[in-house]
Amino acid sequence: MCSRYNLTATLEAVRDHFGAVGGEPFPPRYNIAPTQPTLIVRLDHARARELALVRWGVIPSWAKDPARLANLFNARGETATEKASFRGAMRHRRCLIPATGFYEWTGKPGARQPHLIRPRDGGLLAFAGLWENWLGADGSEIDTMAILTVAANGTMAPLHDRMPAILARDDFDAWLDTRGFSAEMAAEMLRPASDDLLEHITVDPRLNNARNEGPELVRPYSDRLL
Repeated sequence: MCSRYNLTATLEAVRDHFGAVGGEPFPPRYNIAPTQPTLIVRLDHARARELALVRWGVIPSWAKDPARLANLFNARGETATEKASFRGAMRHRRCLIPATGFYEWTGKPGARQPHLIRPRDGGLLAFAGLWENWLGADGSEIDTMAILTVAANGTMAPLHDRMPAILARDDFDAWLDTRGFSAEMAAEMLRPASDDLLEHITVDPRLNNARNEGPELVRPYSDRLL
């Protein structure tokens, strides 16, 4: 499961890492939560990589009333080719989701402790994602996305049994190419990241509130106690 993540790299760094163009100004975000706008990388009509601003939480194109729909912010990689909410996007609308880290929680309700999971060597991560375009009866239109998840690797296992599916740069072309790579072929790319890719640190409990933002949220929490 992934219910919060961050993206603090500059727009230029994101464009360079993903070989993408476009993208609206996007300030550093330390506490991205479902229903909020965020960046994805997808193919445009010319089959070039573009950055797009979408809402986190897929609304399937067939949904009549999104207000009655559960917030589909994650999709299990093992079943995404079968589930009605995700199988169309797995075939036709795969994307990459830029991130610099994500969060998981331990502890009991009311005393939940957040942990930041990030690349050991810094830099950007690419979550495997799905996007959808929803058109309302009144003509309103919204693009949305979900993050695909897989079983936890050894680094994540002490915190949670699931994690985002993270793709290497060499996999970007295949993941985005819905014409050349079927949903079933793409699903085979979804696997836990290697144990040495990530590290985790304990961070400020103020991150529990999705309204809180700022770099102080990701300082090692033990530092705040000194």
